[in-house]
Amino acid sequence: MNEKEIKRLQQEFKPKNWTQTKAHDSWSVFKIMAEVVDGYQEMARIGPCVAVFGSARIKESDKFYKEAEELAYLLTKKGFGIVTGGGPGAMEAANKGAHFAGGKSVGLNINLPFEQHANTFIDRDKLIEFDYFFTRKLMFMRYSQGYIVLPGGFGTMDELFEAITLIQTHKLVSFPVILVSKEYWGGLVSWIKDVMLKQGMISESDLDIFHLVDTVEEAVEVIEDFYEKYELKPNF
Repeated sequence: MNEKEIKRLQQEFKPKNWTQTKAHDSWSVFKIMAEVVDGYQEMARIGPCVAVFGSARIKESDKFYKEAEELAYLLTKKGFGIVTGGGPGAMEAANKGAHFAGGKSVGLNINLPFEQHANTFIDRDKLIEFDYFFTRKLMFMRYSQGYIVLPGGFGTMDELFEAITLIQTHKLVSFPVILVSKEYWGGLVSWIKDVMLKQGMISESDLDIFHLVDTVEEAVEVIEDFYEKYELKPNF
């Protein structure tokens, strides 16, 4: 970012007094409504897809980039569309796999002052831009046939635990939630079992909400098994 952009952001995010906050929030309602309506209309046109999450910082040379690309390619060949956060890294890889498999490649891009930009492998008519994280997450929750979660940071964990929480509380129709890489996610899953479960913060059945796998093929198999079991078709 250049100095002018930094100053603009500093001005935009400086603390507001209560009068300014109320005025800002009132007008924001209309922008939020517009994002929700536009998002619903676009996603209803596109149809449900498998969501792939992962770090925007993963480089093309990284093994997780290659796994995301292969994963999306295999799922697309089996009839599933792919939706990502629209950015670089693992998101770009998944959109790339879907693109070269000849299937739906959807991007829900968040406008950020750094790090995030829409990748070039999203179908031109399937790129949707958002200013608010929560409206963007709403689209993922409403139109995803499954969550596949590759290694990532806070944003990836945010999407993961939001889905788990909504499925746990029956606010969201159950779908497969899959964590890829035991090496990366294994410590977190162990902590959930050894601390959260043992101290009664969650139930034993809550562990069934998500799957921990180590390969792309295992992740695809979980998605396939789920939709064969319930006799549902991809993108139906």
